[in-house]
Amino acid sequence: MAVKPTRRTVLAATSTAAVGSLLLGPARASDAPTPEDGAIHAGYPTQESSAAKEVVGAAHANIERVEELVTARPELAKASWDWGFGDWESALGAASHMGRRDIADLLIENGARPTIFYAAMTGNLEAVKAFITAFPGIQSLHGPHGITLMGHAKAGKEAAEPVVRYLEKVGYADMKYTDVPLEEGQHQSYVGTYAFGDGDDERFEIEVPRRGQLAIRRGEGFGRTLFHQGEHEFHPAGAPTARVRFAMADGRASSFEIHNPQRILTARRIVTGV
Repeated sequence: MAVKPTRRTVLAATSTAAVGSLLLGPARASDAPTPEDGAIHAGYPTQESSAAKEVVGAAHANIERVEELVTARPELAKASWDWGFGDWESALGAASHMGRRDIADLLIENGARPTIFYAAMTGNLEAVKAFITAFPGIQSLHGPHGITLMGHAKAGKEAAEPVVRYLEKVGYADMKYTDVPLEEGQHQSYVGTYAFGDGDDERFEIEVPRRGQLAIRRGEGFGRTLFHQGEHEFHPAGAPTARVRFAMADGRASSFEIHNPQRILTARRIVTGV
């Protein structure tokens, strides 16, 4: 029987402990060399943010690089990276939604913390059932970039087919973001460059990079897909409480505000889209 998620059950789910059946073994010992004098980075003893970003990025598809990184420093198996607006993704989360069990299991062996998304992708039906039984409604939570639990199960292909069938029965496991359709050609009314300061790095680009959806990008960073909530208001992928609110003039955007959830900044259009 489907259990409709509530705010209480979903918030409770965020405190989920690792399910015992997912604990696959101890981490390997590190043989990383001790840095020489002067080689320690400014933020030590925290791990470098660049290393966290690299292992999360590599965990999408590059098992050789992931193995190099976590063999030298097993703690990187637990690394997470914010792709923008609070769209946090762990290395294990990356491997899970890409269906890369080989990478995911390598991370688990080195100390990554198991999740329901990992369990769904690997076809661990009993673990998925245990999570949902313990925390009714957890199946409605989104993973990185807003990918649903069902999306993770389908990424597991044949091995996860029992999980897919179970989630179809339980319900609420494939609740995608609201995305109000834009009229034909309406995307171009937002496209352009917007400035929130005088510096060259104080710029945002609103663009249509792929799949016909708007995206927001700062500098050389990754563009974040925008989901239309209506009335010229959008939220970025993986951050449903954030808002990008456009002000319109003569049918075109003149500025936007970012709320996350309080107002962060106002950016004014300086270059229009073509």
